[in-house]
Amino acid sequence: MGEAAATREPVRPRVINFEFDESLPLHWFGNCPVRTHMSNALNLLFPLGERFFVRSVKKYMHEIDDPELRADVRGFFGQEGRHALEHETFFLRLEAQGFEIRKFLKTYERIAYGVLEPAFSPKVALAVTVALEHYTAIMAENAFRFGVLDEADPQMRALLLWHAAEEIEHKAVAFDVLQKVDPSYGLRVSGMVMATLGLLGFWVAGTVSLLRQDPKAKFFPSLRAFFKAQAAHPVGRRVFGRGIREYLARDFHPWKHDNRKLASDYLASVGLA
Repeated sequence: MGEAAATREPVRPRVINFEFDESLPLHWFGNCPVRTHMSNALNLLFPLGERFFVRSVKKYMHEIDDPELRADVRGFFGQEGRHALEHETFFLRLEAQGFEIRKFLKTYERIAYGVLEPAFSPKVALAVTVALEHYTAIMAENAFRFGVLDEADPQMRALLLWHAAEEIEHKAVAFDVLQKVDPSYGLRVSGMVMATLGLLGFWVAGTVSLLRQDPKAKFFPSLRAFFKAQAAHPVGRRVFGRGIREYLARDFHPWKHDNRKLASDYLASVGLA
């Protein structure tokens, strides 16, 4: 097992059924179109991405002989599968608000998983998964440590904080599998490069697609609100800057930064511990 494995709680999925009704505002994140649609776009990427994570790890299940890691991998599969389903429930609310999302999802699926995924080896896919899991774990920590979601509507905040807590819980699973399969530093870094470019590209494309459809998204007021939000919660520095800096360390391991208490405290506060 990886670093700090002896004190790690088992990874286990929780069955949650979120509902998103008509009371969810169009601009549910701080009444800001840009912040809302950046978050909506990330939500659009999650289900297909999480199924990709599961596929990437599952291909190497036969090489995992550590019973604790095998148990954590099964928990990882369960958590990621549930995340995908709950975010797809949110898709229905986006469509009810009048957004056409299926064309974007179809294009995203065709390029990311119909063209790019088959073009590279399973090891590269696993390395991309590891890097993306690192980014999502940092986003999750930011949600708890910096109150990033404080201005979000309660319906979405509940979904995203539950997701964030479980991302922290399983943040080292894919990394430990990659270390078992191929601990090459070059492979790990190449996965980070591809993950960063892919995440940024699809995230921007999804955000632009949603903003173009939003009749209330006035460009300059939205831009001012976005920069104001960035001053308080700088995504570039806190997610990508930190993520790349940590990941490039040769002795990197997700549990070198042990933030499990953030997840466990939140899950206990909502009765999900």
